[in-house]
Amino acid sequence: MAHDALPFAALGPAFSDPVAPAAFPQATLRWRNDRWAGRIGLGHLDDAAFADHFARFAPLPGNMPTPLAMRYHGHQFGVYNPDLGDGRGFLFAQVRDDAGRLLDLATKGSGRTPWSRRGDGRLTLKGAVREILAAQMLEAQGVYTSKPFAVFETGEALQRNDEPSPTRAAVLTRLGHSHIRFGTFQRLAYLEQPDHMRALLQHCAEAYYPDLLDLAPEAQAEGLLLHAIATSAHLCATWMAAGFVHGVLNTDNMNITGESFDYGPWRFLATSDPGFTAAYFDEQGRYAFGRQPHATGWNLAQLATALTAVCDAAPLEAALQRYAPAYQHALRDAMFARLALAPGDAADDITFLAELFRWMTDSGAPWAQVFHDWFAGPASEARAGASPAADHYAHAGFAATRAGLMARTPVRPERLNHPLFHAAAPPTLVIDEVESLWAPIAAGDDWSAFDRKIAAIDALRAALDLAPAWGRDMPPLAAAGAAPRADT
Repeated sequence: MAHDALPFAALGPAFSDPVAPAAFPQATLRWRNDRWAGRIGLGHLDDAAFADHFARFAPLPGNMPTPLAMRYHGHQFGVYNPDLGDGRGFLFAQVRDDAGRLLDLATKGSGRTPWSRRGDGRLTLKGAVREILAAQMLEAQGVYTSKPFAVFETGEALQRNDEPSPTRAAVLTRLGHSHIRFGTFQRLAYLEQPDHMRALLQHCAEAYYPDLLDLAPEAQAEGLLLHAIATSAHLCATWMAAGFVHGVLNTDNMNITGESFDYGPWRFLATSDPGFTAAYFDEQGRYAFGRQPHATGWNLAQLATALTAVCDAAPLEAALQRYAPAYQHALRDAMFARLALAPGDAADDITFLAELFRWMTDSGAPWAQVFHDWFAGPASEARAGASPAADHYAHAGFAATRAGLMARTPVRPERLNHPLFHAAAPPTLVIDEVESLWAPIAAGDDWSAFDRKIAAIDALRAALDLAPAWGRDMPPLAAAGAAPRADT
């Protein structure tokens, strides 16, 4: 399991701090991701070994001997914060999956670190359950997301302002493609450490973007930004197609491989609402559903600003101009993939999507139901006519959207044979459902409703059969002298 790329620890103490995991009073397994354990060579672990590594954090053989709490800064709701870092988690190990991709095993709720400030370094069990649900639902819809790998309940009672307390504690391990955030680069710029930034760029080239390996640092910075633009545009587009609101799109919550992670006050839309916010404290709607593309672009601009420590501003500014068309291209791809329709003329497709979003917002049609009913477009006309939302489709305001759906070619319509499409409604995960899943766990340790929801989400993943989010082609954004990979 030891990887053959430059290990992050080799960058030295300027980037992280060695930490010890908390000693928890108990380790009750609540989640084990066997599907992904097999893909990273850990499927053979029995229950005792699994608890040893993912509740007590004994090092994996041939891997990192000591966990590392990452150092980074970031803009939080537009305000720069130099006092950030892994405050309740650490990088535990780096592994490779069956496709050879370097991945991280990192924690949440594993104890205090030098960056905990006044926090206790813990995670509530409800928070862990919410992360499992969010990541599983997003993965089912083709979103490039971290994977909940292990959750152990730890036997501690926590005091929290946003949950009835005392509440149960847990430690989560997530599998992700990169722990290197936009804020990792921001920190080095803030501290005026260009040599460290060059070292980090070289590490990113070796670990994630080998097309940048033989370039000068200035070209590496430009190439890394172009990769971040392509992957972040794709990520945001798939969020929008899934009707997902992340809630806290701070620069420390976006990474350089364009992966969705760290699920706090997330929400899925019940109906289309551009102004819908996930976080009760987002009083200005900075990260509302319809503002996520802007927030992503703003965060990319902060990454570009940080990279001026080692690169002239002009090529970085030029690269940022690529974001808007990259996002539009990615949104078109994501929406047509989610609808199982073949894209056609680009201008016509964008007009169709604009009309679809307008109709969904104006009509109040259930978000997930629309995508369920019209999967594969004309191949689902009869199904849509029998849907619980059929009255919405009979309204005159739907005529233009219907015409657009019927004019397009289904992609792999045989997927409609899956039993999920024989159901009247699809699996959903709006906030009331999340609370109803947690209630029996909190009241009587009854996980049956949670297990049924996970099974329904697994069925959704099988029915949609979207391209794996890890390995999905990214739109090419080539820098001079560099051709970014297509398999990020």
